[in-house]
Amino acid sequence: MDRRFEARKRELLEDCQVRAEVFEDLVERLEVFATPFVECFVRSEQVQHGQTYLQGLLSDLRRKNSESIAYRHDEDRMGLQLFIGKSPWDDRPLLNELAFQVGHELGEADGVISFDPSAFQKKGNSSAGVQRQWCGRLGKIENCQVGIFMGYASRAEQALVNMKLYLPKKWAQDKKRRKQCGVPKEVRYQTRHQLSLEMLRECGDRLPHAWVTGDDEMGRPYGFRRDLNDMGEHYLLEVPSNTLIRDQEAGPPAYHGHGRRPMVSFRRVSKWRESLPENAWTQIEVRDGEKGPIVVEAVKCRVCAKTATGGTAPEEILVLVRSYDETRRLKHDSYLSNAPYETPLKEFARVSIAHRRIEQCIQRGKSEAGLADYQVRTWKGWHHHVTLSLIATWFLVSEARREKKMDSGDYRTSSSRRLGSSAACSHTLRHSQADRPNTHALVGTKRTRKALSPQTT
Repeated sequence: MDRRFEARKRELLEDCQVRAEVFEDLVERLEVFATPFVECFVRSEQVQHGQTYLQGLLSDLRRKNSESIAYRHDEDRMGLQLFIGKSPWDDRPLLNELAFQVGHELGEADGVISFDPSAFQKKGNSSAGVQRQWCGRLGKIENCQVGIFMGYASRAEQALVNMKLYLPKKWAQDKKRRKQCGVPKEVRYQTRHQLSLEMLRECGDRLPHAWVTGDDEMGRPYGFRRDLNDMGEHYLLEVPSNTLIRDQEAGPPAYHGHGRRPMVSFRRVSKWRESLPENAWTQIEVRDGEKGPIVVEAVKCRVCAKTATGGTAPEEILVLVRSYDETRRLKHDSYLSNAPYETPLKEFARVSIAHRRIEQCIQRGKSEAGLADYQVRTWKGWHHHVTLSLIATWFLVSEARREKKMDSGDYRTSSSRRLGSSAACSHTLRHSQADRPNTHALVGTKRTRKALSPQTT
């Protein structure tokens, strides 16, 4: 027993060791990595501030905000604070470059785009968009700001590519607070789902994908699922366990010859799940994880869900996935999809896991790239800080992929098109709406019918 423990201990210690060559030329690689992003700035001091801020976000600072980053680099804090909080540079070109790089480096035809709201706990009510609202991290109503994040996952890796700050309706109607925080006049109230659709239109074409996913907050309203269907997207969206569904595969109740023929009654997803026999579940090995293969069990069924207005949504596929969490507690997740019923269960399970990987991206950004460390109140300040944090997180992803290549004997640099990609290759994923290839086709399935009709019954 002791001998086996010592052997395992040596293996764990070896895994903890990082090759010295991983850190060789790290600063130089960061400068090259940052080049296509800082070129989006107009003024030379903005270029310098951008490089400094990225270095600070990737440093070992405890709090990665303008003031602490300025002190670390022995710079005037006012210059960096103005650069983040008030400088009129546009973050959109940087986010476009980020989406392009992620699509170019990680893109696969069956990639997954995921939307995930994330809350930032705040004190007071002076910061843009802050108010008492649902804070998913704390699991309760709390004073916070909410950002809607767009992520991309493929077999290669996962990364965050876009974000929007949610502006509550009270804020959108408060002219005084809007002016104090510099909220642009063209910004109007939009739901979290409308913000997600806007991001999908902005950079969805840069990310080869076959699926759109989101948590139960995103999947709950039928309107969002309908809009994705109208856009020609296949979705697999989580829904709450109390969602009412009608089993389309269940036989109708007995008809006694009087009045209208009875229909199968609506049931909560949780109650429908409890009625399943044990042999209804199929065990699936989804992908390799850090601690071994990720194994889940899944089941699917044709259903119609009840809408918030009491109507009945068109037929969708209910997918249930169960697995054990880190505490060995059995966890159930429920999803609705407009994909063809012939889609393999393994494909549904793969996509469901992809969304969890995007949640991990947000946590990585908060813990390693200062995503939640900002100390700004303005609309611009929030978007400027978070944009640079997403870019810093992408650099960490690129470095992790570089290390994996080194372990496999491939020492090529992993980064943007400027780090070794040919000019011809760098534009292969940029297409106009008219001539871009169909990246939405499901891998491993054959579409036998058109996308489901958005008409309600």
